[in-house]
Amino acid sequence: MPAFLTDIGTIRGIGTAVVFIAFVAVMLWAYSSKRKSSFDEAANLPFADEQPPSASQQNHKLEDDKP
Repeated sequence: MPAFLTDIGTIRGIGTAVVFIAFVAVMLWAYSSKRKSSFDEAANLPFADEQPPSASQQNHKLEDDKP
């Protein structure tokens, strides 16, 4: 092993640089405008199997809310 890699400080510095580069890469990927549509679609997945209320259901609900 080369002599410069035997120092623990150098190894920790290289590890810190690798983690920082990975962090910046993930941030660029996550905030890329190309990914917005797929993230918006994924955000709405919990509501995918809900049926929109029909007009008769909405009118019935409004009648129930009247005092």
